[in-house]
Amino acid sequence: MVTMTVPTPDADGHTASPDAGALVVDRRNGKVGVVMGHVGPYVQLRPPRGGREWDVPPEDVRMPTPTEELSAKVAVANRRWGR
Repeated sequence: MVTMTVPTPDADGHTASPDAGALVVDRRNGKVGVVMGHVGPYVQLRPPRGGREWDVPPEDVRMPTPTEELSAKVAVANRRWGR
């Protein structure tokens, strides 16, 4: 299940690393991913439809636009229905 949560700023105004299950976008390449966890200084993302994980520095993660979020939800639903 993909939960649509967003990274939140910490007390210093920096974006905190998102929790596992959050849907985010890798600023470096525009890919949408689901946070799978954190390893060392990196956030591990996986495509919403499944696939290979990749590492992203936390400062290169942003919340998705409404269009990106909807597209990810549709991709997950389509996979469930075999499309």
